[in-house]
Amino acid sequence: MSINKSPTFAAMKNLGSLNKYFVKYKWRLFLGLLFVAVSSKFAVMPGNVIKTILDQVQQLASTEAKRSEIIAVVFKGGLALLGLALLRGLFMFMMRQTIIVMSRHIEYDQKNEIYNHYQQLNTQFYKANFTGDLMNRISEDVSRVRMYTGPSIMYFTSVVFLAIFCIWDMLRVNLMLTLCVVAPLPLLAFAIYMVNRVIFKKSGRIQAQLSALTTTAQESYSGVRVIKSFVQEKNMLRFFETNSEEYRKSTINLSLTEAVYFPAMNLFIGLSMLSTILIGGHFAISGQITTGNIAQFVIYINILMFPISSIGMVASMTQRAGASQKRIDEFLHTTPDIVTPPNASEQPLHGAVSFDDITFTYPHTGITALQHFSLDVKAGQKVAIIGKTGSGKSTLVQLMLRMYDTTAGRMLLDGKDIKGYHLEHLRKQIAYAPQEAYLFSDTIFNNIKFGKDDATAAEVREAARMADLDKDIVSFAKGYDTMIGERGVMLSGGQKQRMVLSRAILKNSKVLILDDCLSAVDTQTEKVILANLQGFLEDKTTFVITHRIFTSWTFDQIVILDNGTVAEHGTHEQLMALNGRYAKQYRHQTS
Repeated sequence: MSINKSPTFAAMKNLGSLNKYFVKYKWRLFLGLLFVAVSSKFAVMPGNVIKTILDQVQQLASTEAKRSEIIAVVFKGGLALLGLALLRGLFMFMMRQTIIVMSRHIEYDQKNEIYNHYQQLNTQFYKANFTGDLMNRISEDVSRVRMYTGPSIMYFTSVVFLAIFCIWDMLRVNLMLTLCVVAPLPLLAFAIYMVNRVIFKKSGRIQAQLSALTTTAQESYSGVRVIKSFVQEKNMLRFFETNSEEYRKSTINLSLTEAVYFPAMNLFIGLSMLSTILIGGHFAISGQITTGNIAQFVIYINILMFPISSIGMVASMTQRAGASQKRIDEFLHTTPDIVTPPNASEQPLHGAVSFDDITFTYPHTGITALQHFSLDVKAGQKVAIIGKTGSGKSTLVQLMLRMYDTTAGRMLLDGKDIKGYHLEHLRKQIAYAPQEAYLFSDTIFNNIKFGKDDATAAEVREAARMADLDKDIVSFAKGYDTMIGERGVMLSGGQKQRMVLSRAILKNSKVLILDDCLSAVDTQTEKVILANLQGFLEDKTTFVITHRIFTSWTFDQIVILDNGTVAEHGTHEQLMALNGRYAKQYRHQTS
């Protein structure tokens, strides 16, 4: 197998995208590697000290020196060993404070980078990917990458420096004995290479299974009320257990593969130890080395025991990190289709909207939601878009917010193509109240002021009053400081919709879109809200997306959509005179 196809090379290639972080924290990395080198040197030095002690004690014993002299040599050597141990401990602490802390900084930066990139991706991306998979990549995958940027680098460099210092001291003693001691290492490297090939493949599959497991759990928690109402707890548990069992088998299988490392380490270390004693003993008898040198070699082998054993762990962490970084890069390399153009306009919107022969087809389904749709809306006009489910009403909303770009035709705001506006500036000037009321696990006050950070308490309360929600809120024990739970689980459907409407009202934008946002409220509440909004909407371009007719409002234009095309268009009087779909629905609704 060529090096370009090896799993280790592939993993390192995937991890190459982390180089920008190493450059950012280059001084921490440099100091960390320096501390690793110094602590490794202090770890090796006791071998020379013990060799010297043994040789001196043997020499004193052969000359029948006094016992006190031998004790003095041992005592001085013991103090030297204690000092070296303390110095090594100090530099190991500093090593961890630089490299491990650096890895935490990289983890922090990487999570922020991923989260920020998620925010830039368009709606199509979120329709094609599961929430559980997104969460897994920003949590589990980033954590595995951190194990590479911290412990893996620290342990690997420690192995390198310890090996250099130990082998250098060994070579200074005896070349042949050194070669015999390190002879098993190539076999060790080959064993690591073979096991890594298997680990790399299994790690990627395990991460994909974990993403699927996370997605299943997330969907179960979010839809627990539906699950309970349909008495599907056992079926969902069975489904989760099946996925969990597959994940368990895969992880156990990977653990069994990784378990090959440690017996292999012990085997090769044992062979090195045996070679040292047998061959070293022969050289000592022939006078080529001293007995202190044999002890020195044994100490070096013991010093290298844990670092060499950690090669397996380092290789495993690197393989897993490579697989995880590849999954992370898949999303980071995904570019959004909807972007702010160069020299984008940030002019304030007055509210004129024009749809010029628009056709739109959803890329993920191939369904054409709008066909040759044209509509001119002057600033301040009230427009009702009426149609049954699937007629293309909500698609118009997505186009106005530029969540999608048109397939054909163009959309103009104040006479300027919508693609020429700064994306953030555009969306800040359009208030949107969707039918699906998405709320955050926060207080009522913070949920209403979500779109306007500088809103005062009086403004928030006035927005809630206009949505006929203030009377409900003040009845709660903590009022506006009430925590509403995940997605507003503590509130009714009508309260959720009115809270989302309050959020849009508070934004006070020139363009307001109400996408069937009163479908969950009763008729009396709807009348109160519509009455409250009459004066508020006088100078605002308002689009009311609905499947039923608001009889209490007067609209400048009414559009009846059917299968993405304009079936009828005009004022209330014109459509009633036409005696078509609108007139039939109006009479049916008011009879």
